[in-house]
Amino acid sequence: MSRFPVRFVLACLSVFLLLPSAARGQVTVQQILDIRPAQKDVEIETPAAEEVAKCRIEPEGKSGWLLYSPQGQVLRRFIDGDNDGRVDTFSYYMHGLEVYRDYDTNKNDKVDQSRWMNTLGSRWGIDSNEDGRIDRWKRISAEEASREAVKALAAGDEDLLRTVLITPEDLQQLKIKDELANKIIERTRRPGPQMAQIRAQSKVITPQTNWLRFDSSMLMPNLIPAESGKAAQDLVVYENVMAIVDVSGTNGFVQVGEMVQVGDTWKLTQVPEPVEGDRVEAEAGLLLQQMVNPDSLTSTNVSEEVQKLIEQLQALDAKAPSPESGAAEVNRYNVSRARLLGQIAAAVTSKEDRTLWLRQQIEFIAVAVQMDSYPNGEQELVQLEDSLKKNPADADLLSFVVFQRMLLGYNSALQKANAQNRQQVQEDWLKSLEAFATQYPNSSNAPDALLQLAITHEFNGNGTEAQKWYQSIIGKYASSDAAARARGALRRLTLKGQRIQLAGNSLSGGTLDLRAYQNKVVAVIFWATWCTPCTQDLPQVQELYRTYQRQGFEIVGVNLDAPGAPVAQYIQQNKVPWPHIYEEGALESRPAIEFGIISLPTIFLIDKRGVVVSPNSSVDELKKMVPELLKAN
Repeated sequence: MSRFPVRFVLACLSVFLLLPSAARGQVTVQQILDIRPAQKDVEIETPAAEEVAKCRIEPEGKSGWLLYSPQGQVLRRFIDGDNDGRVDTFSYYMHGLEVYRDYDTNKNDKVDQSRWMNTLGSRWGIDSNEDGRIDRWKRISAEEASREAVKALAAGDEDLLRTVLITPEDLQQLKIKDELANKIIERTRRPGPQMAQIRAQSKVITPQTNWLRFDSSMLMPNLIPAESGKAAQDLVVYENVMAIVDVSGTNGFVQVGEMVQVGDTWKLTQVPEPVEGDRVEAEAGLLLQQMVNPDSLTSTNVSEEVQKLIEQLQALDAKAPSPESGAAEVNRYNVSRARLLGQIAAAVTSKEDRTLWLRQQIEFIAVAVQMDSYPNGEQELVQLEDSLKKNPADADLLSFVVFQRMLLGYNSALQKANAQNRQQVQEDWLKSLEAFATQYPNSSNAPDALLQLAITHEFNGNGTEAQKWYQSIIGKYASSDAAARARGALRRLTLKGQRIQLAGNSLSGGTLDLRAYQNKVVAVIFWATWCTPCTQDLPQVQELYRTYQRQGFEIVGVNLDAPGAPVAQYIQQNKVPWPHIYEEGALESRPAIEFGIISLPTIFLIDKRGVVVSPNSSVDELKKMVPELLKAN
């Protein structure tokens, strides 16, 4: 918070900045530092009290200036953005990199827009009434929207929550059909009472709850084409978003649910709820649910029977259960909907239409079973599997239902297993993945099955077996996403004795390239703020760095956090002195894919020649090998 009210400080500052440059020299470092960001959750670099006198100020243009630290890095840059003689843009820095900016766009000495950038994320907020609180977002990522939702729950702040909840205006902008839009509005129209009830009963949501990271069952957002019948334009959606939170030192989970992109912002389509205990009762998203769209039928002639069934399905969807509905009502709806989908599949005349409706039925049942809201759903999937086996033309559908059933079985077995049985569950899962890929080599799920197989073998320490399966993915499914990760994993597993090339955007700006560390012993550490082992190992790694840096030992971090994570805050609080590469995408970023990173921390140790000595070093190995490598010629 500002030492003085923002309006007062800006008004006083304006007087200084409108003076001739000589008079502007009378502005003191402390007066500049007294101006703080309009928003509270901003980590910026501020000199210690004993360093203030060593900072220097330089004018910029006719009515602006820069504040430098004693080390020569920019701390503040307050300028006249539109050259009207009045300062209106206030930039704040961390480690020489601009991370936050305030704007006074209407020249009344009040901040009305705020932007986070670089290591602090990508948000751009509008404070319409200039009260120091964001009223709406001009830009916000899915990750940051989930964080704002958690902050709102923890603080009981309904206004903050509404900034990330979808609005009727958003639904109009997305051109979502009225029937679906009304259902979404119903879910979000009373966030205050819902939030109050959650906070009164939850052990996960407390005033001390802090957002840690974004997670989703999807590796990437899905595009719902306009042809689906849900909207007059394409929709970009995340389903099953989960926020991982810290609750006084213990991790918890908040079900954020389905999120949709609206222009440059991401919005929630339901009020988030904490996951209490071991039970997850996820409320299905509305946008990715299959909806009835007669126009998607490939047949030009729709029979009267099919038309009636579709009308029944539309009527059923119009009366879909609300968030307040009981389990029995949700179960009845799910069973009725799945049966109607099956009846339509049986009644249509073309193979393409039959495949479309059966796939919807299979997927719908699988999702409902996962949410524990479909009695005997697994048995129905078995029956569908048996019926599809009878027709060779249904091979694609058969592989689809088999894989869905495998996933359900594995998740169920893992939840029920005790510590002694988990190893057997994992072994059975490996066998089923291998059998699936062998039996259904042309399935769209085959590359992912093989990738899971390879990764699990690598986690279990069986590098030879992992390499075999990574190679199999590349050979059989070269153009798949799984193959890209498999290539990276093979590159990493075979790095020993090879020269390595690694470069990327630096957290402090510019490009960071390993070629700059010639004749040095280098440890490349892939890490993230949410990685507990990374933090546990950090004191030992820092001590190693302090001991051997002057002798030629360097460390380069590769941060794999999602946008919006408190990376700069983490680095500052833990006093991490080495540089870091950062490119958006977290575990799906270019550096992570390039080396097939599957766990953190992953540490490459490189000798003075630039040759990899170890592609997966432990801290104990670093302690032993670094001094030996430094002695080598």
